[in-house]
Formats: sequence, C-alpha cells, structure tokens
Amino acid sequence: MGNGSDSVDEAARDAGRRQRANVPHLFGSAAGRGAGGGFPVLYVLDANSVIGTVVEAVRLQGRSRDGQGSPAVVVGLGYDEEVPFATARLTDYSLPMTVEELPPFSRGGEWPRQGGADDFLRFVLEEVRPMVESMATVNRERQAILGHSLGGLFVLHALYTRPDAFSTYLAGSPSIDWYKRLIFAEEQAFVTQLQPGGKRKHVLIGVGEEEQTHPTRINEHARGVAERLGAFADCGLDVQFEQFARENHISVLPVFISRAVRLFLRSV
Repeated sequence: MGNGSDSVDEAARDAGRRQRANVPHLFGSAAGRGAGGGFPVLYVLDANSVIGTVVEAVRLQGRSRDGQGSPAVVVGLGYDEEVPFATARLTDYSLPMTVEELPPFSRGGEWPRQGGADDFLRFVLEEVRPMVESMATVNRERQAILGHSLGGLFVLHALYTRPDAFSTYLAGSPSIDWYKRLIFAEEQAFVTQLQPGGKRKHVLIGVGEEEQTHPTRINEHARGVAERLGAFADCGLDVQFEQFARENHISVLPVFISRAVRLFLRSV
C-alpha cells in the first residue's frame, strides 16, 4: 500500500497508463442492431491471454440464420507487455487487502500494491467507454464484462459496487478466497439494496471441475455466491452457475468463454 492518498492516486494513474484498450472488433451489420438500437458491447479483462478466443467465439456464435450475424463490439483490456498475465493486473483487479493477509507471493519477492479495482473500474467506465462510444454506435443497455480468476473477482466487485454499469457480468473461477472478507462485505451491501422487480441483470459464474481440489476452494466459494445471489431472482438477478467437466483453472478458459459469449449474445 502507499504512504498516503497522493501516492495511491499516483500509482492508480500509472496503472491506467499501462493499460491499452485493444481496437474494438465489430461484427454484424448496422441493419442488425436490434430493437434497442446500437451495438451491444463486451469488455474483456486479461486481453493479452484471451482476446483471440473471445473474438472467435463472438464471430462464430454471432451468426444468425440469414448469415448476417448478430452484431457485437468486443473491447479487449490488456497491457503493453508480451505476456499472457501481466503483473500489473494484481494491482488493477484486486481489493485493498494488506499484504499481511495474503499468502506468500508465488512469483517471489513482495506482492504488488493491492486495491486498484475501484481505480481501474473508473478507468474502464470514464476513459475506455467514451472512446468506444466515439468509434461505434453502442447500446448502453446491453453491455457486459468478462473476467477470469482475479479478473473474475473484479467482475463480482463491479457487480456489487457498480451494478448499473453493465447488464451482464461474466465471472470465471473468481479468486474469492484471498479477498473473501472484503468481497463478502460488498456482496452483503449489494443485496441489501435490491428491490423486487428490479432491472434485469445476467450473471454467469463458471469454474472447472478439477478446481475442486484447488487450495483456495474456488468451486465452493463460487457456488456459494451463485446460490446466495440466485435467491434474488425476483429482484431481477438471473444467476447461472456452471462447473465444466474435466477442466482446471487454465483449461477452463475456452469453454467458459464459449458459454459466456453464448449467454451474452442471447441476452442482447
């Protein structure tokens, strides 16, 4: 953590400058924008590792029977590093835990600064989103965010703290265990604000079957979130939980993305 708010803000700005929003990919024709008008948008975390898989899933699944396609914009949020998972994500997607509450850093040395999720979410909504809207006519009522692992935790954080920012929240293998104290508090605050007949939101939480043996109890935590949120269907929450057979924490990515894109396209 920083020594004060100024140092934290400076670190957050540095994280924002490290980000790059990949050029949005548009599929389909303007004639197929749908009754709501404008293209639906899918924001993708960890674009360095998964943007190609997401783009292909949207391209293939987005084809309508007449061959014209279901239009969508895919926005990749990545880093200017040629690695699948940049170290900066450990700041940008995380909640403000103290390093004393975390296990030893698996890469050796000290943990990167924690707690950049709010700053990164503001970056997406206040800097990236206007850029996307300047490039394409978008449907503000049909927007989704997809993330996996620590990115999955970020997706839940976005749902709990900015529930009106997106219509669909796609969380794969969310890293709940290390941050469970804070994310559970956010969940509790979120559900207390829900009202019957609320605006419909789609939530998908997916895990790999082989993650059941993961020391951070990924499946148990993820299933618990889905069950608790699923109790609020009358408040507009459409919550789905999927456990994908014979997949582990990394191999689950393509199948989770396929399922997430399918839900996203069906909900637009």
